[in-house]
Amino acid sequence: MSFHFKQKTAVSGDSQSSDMVRVWDIVVRIFHWSLVATFAAVWLTSDDFVWLHKILGYGVLVLITVRLVWGFIGGKYARFSEFVKSPGAVISYLNDMRNGRERRYLGHNPAGGAMILALLFALLVTGVTGWMSTTDAYWGIRWVEIAHELSADGCIVLVGAHVLGVIYASRKHGESLAKAMVTGLKQRV
Repeated sequence: MSFHFKQKTAVSGDSQSSDMVRVWDIVVRIFHWSLVATFAAVWLTSDDFVWLHKILGYGVLVLITVRLVWGFIGGKYARFSEFVKSPGAVISYLNDMRNGRERRYLGHNPAGGAMILALLFALLVTGVTGWMSTTDAYWGIRWVEIAHELSADGCIVLVGAHVLGVIYASRKHGESLAKAMVTGLKQRV
């Protein structure tokens, strides 16, 4: 998509001249795509390159830590207070989706917010149990290994559900959410 002068000025502050608005700040975008790449690399190195798998796993933990901090101090749409909703709100939104009448959100919708929390939690459990398995206290402990493997498999399931949700919402609302996560821009509600 090419940007016209009016759209560029809207990003710099002239909100009256365009229908585009900056939603995802640079920290959120770098975090998102870095996590995608790092998690994919961690998954691919789990059997044959254990040393690289460990280093990349620590990288995932660093990224999660940054995102957790940014969820409290970042911009409007990055803050947990903006997109973390009650279980009732999430269920209501999912029911609206089932009936084809969910509303569009500029930031994350309630289901997307729940997915972010689920992914962060699953990645955190995977990373912590991976780290635990490298320590003297937990090395070779079966429940730690099982928890690590199950949470990693859970991450794959969640990533698949996340991608399907992004495809669904992009088609439903006529916008590319993946492109918005690259440019930071979305059409106003």
